[in-house]
This record gives sequence, structure tokens and C-alpha cells, in this order.
Amino acid sequence: MIGGTISTVHEDENQTRYTLTETEHGHAWGVCPEVEGLFGNPRRGTYTMVGWVPDRAEVCGWVGSRVWLVPDDKPFEPWLLEDAESPGQRAGENSLVLTGLDAYQGPPEGHTGHVRVHDGRRWLGSCQEFARVLPHEQAAPPLVLRGLAPGDELRAALMKGTRRALDLEEAALEIRDDQGEPLTQLLLWTRVSAWRPSSSGTNLIDLELDGELFTPVPHHAQPVWERWLAGPPDTLGAWNSLDSRLRRSWLRLVRDRARQRLDRPAGHAYELDGRHITDEAGLYLALGEAVNGPGGYFGGCLTALDDCLRDTFGYTAPATLLWRNTATARAYLSQALEADGRPYDLFSEVLNVLAEGGMHVTLA
Repeated sequence: MIGGTISTVHEDENQTRYTLTETEHGHAWGVCPEVEGLFGNPRRGTYTMVGWVPDRAEVCGWVGSRVWLVPDDKPFEPWLLEDAESPGQRAGENSLVLTGLDAYQGPPEGHTGHVRVHDGRRWLGSCQEFARVLPHEQAAPPLVLRGLAPGDELRAALMKGTRRALDLEEAALEIRDDQGEPLTQLLLWTRVSAWRPSSSGTNLIDLELDGELFTPVPHHAQPVWERWLAGPPDTLGAWNSLDSRLRRSWLRLVRDRARQRLDRPAGHAYELDGRHITDEAGLYLALGEAVNGPGGYFGGCLTALDDCLRDTFGYTAPATLLWRNTATARAYLSQALEADGRPYDLFSEVLNVLAEGGMHVTLA
């Protein structure tokens, strides 16, 4: 531990891009203009799918935002790999390596047998058996808050210096954009691994938090985050050219930045441009902008859409929605798959939820 004397620091408006907040009581551990280690490579679950038989084209590269592994044995539930990737099959081999984020779910205990795999829209293939590959032990880089102006509670903890005092437990890293508006927050478990006086200014410190307790934002999402850190978009469809992976990242920031709004009066007429609804994320991004303008939010799944229709998100029933270029969305969304692989029509489900919420939709 590297330490020193810590003096009281008054917050400066330019230092408050990031605020580390204790979640139980709400006090700020400190504020700073720069964080190192925010973007990185999250730990991924790795599976070897033995006896892999593809259903369609080769599974290679980025596979999907939500990829489900469905056991044939009925007592076992499907489990989810988020942001799944694969290096593809090697020539002459009958196995496939599949990786993804599975921190909250994993294979059913005791099941290693036949599994079918789908990406929420189509079946990708199946394997006779699978094995979870344990990753190599590798030290995670720390999360470093540079030029941090520490709050009273953090100063006291650092001066005490005991293991117990330096375990800050659960905290939220609150992030603001260039306009000073809240953008998002990341929940993390925090333990101080080191601190030192900062070269950024008098009485500021560089605070290192144990990287083993933090899940970084994936590197691929960094361009989207940098765009939003500059401020919200001021034109419709800034997400149109993004691929499905980056649209998911965009949708997350749209959701996190969502503000409750004064509802428009009943009878308002909305219009939705459906030309770029080529995936589920595009559906909710287009709906959000139709109701609440550039960067607007109006749900990120069917349940959230229903909540928005009944809460304070810029809408009052009844209203009308002119949905243009519906053929694109219908083609991509009508043949969706539930987690267990049962087919359903997401396009029709969205229309049903809108109708139940008092939105009369005209398809064009």
C-alpha cells in the first residue's frame, strides 16, 4: 500500500465525470475526471461442444447477443451465453469452441449430454456432449480512479488502512457525459488495493481498486460509450449503421440514461421509421425514438415496453402510431425462438402489447 497525507478537497465541476458512491448509505467515496481500466475483456465461460453438427452456415466470429444452450433431457433448463463468440471449427475436427458471459447462469448440474444451440432466431447446431473449459488463472488489472477528490469516509478508511477498512463493499460508479448529465452507473464490489498522491493536482489521489471484483465494459463497446459520453444524439437514427452487437451496447446506454418525462396528452400521433429494424435491439431503438426523439427510450423487451406504456415515459393512452416499412421488421422478427427453442412471433407480440397499452398501430 502506498499512501500519504490526505487533505479535504472541494469538488470541482470538471472533476466529476465519475463518482464512486457507497450504495447502502449513499455517500460519495470520491469524484474524479478519469478512470483507467473501465474497458477490458470480461471473463468468459468457454465450452467445447463435442460432436458438433451445424444446422446452418459455419458458426464463427461473433455468434449473438443471447445464445441459448438447450439440453435434450426435459428436467434440465436451457442456459444463456451472452455476447457469444466462436473461433469456428478446425478442419477435420468435429468439435466447436463457444465462449460467452455466463456469470449468472450455467449448465444444469450433472448434465453434460446432448445440447442444441440457438441465437433467439435460428438453430445453430447441436453437440453430443460438452465440457466447460476452466480459464487460465490471470491477474485482472486494477480499476484506477485518477485525480480522485476523496470524500470524508474514504479519507478515514485510507488513514485507518486496515484490511477491513479498505474493503469498501458494494459501490456504484456513476458516470456523467460531457454536459454533466447522468449517463449510466456500474455496480461493483470494491476493495482498495493501493493509493498514492496524484500528479493531477494538489490533494488529489490515484485510487486502485481490486480488478478481480470488477467486470469491465467489453472493448468492442468502447466506440458506442465514447459517442454517448460526448452527449446524447441530436438526430434520429444515429444507431442505424451499427451491427447487432453494437446496437445492444447502444440500447443499454439508452435504457440507463432514460428519464421519466411529462406525458404528452392523449391522442398524440407518433410515427416510426422501420427501415432499420433488422434485429430486436433495432426494434426497441426505433420505438424509443418514435415516442421520445433522438436517443429516446421506450422499452428494451416486451415487459419493459408494457411498463413504459403504463408509466411516465412521454406517452398517454390512447394514441396512434404510423409504422412505416413494416416488411423489414416482420421479416426479421416474425420467426423468433423462446429460450427453450419454441417458436414465437415477436413482431405480433409487440403489436399486441402496444394495442393493450392503448396505442393504435397502422402498418404501412
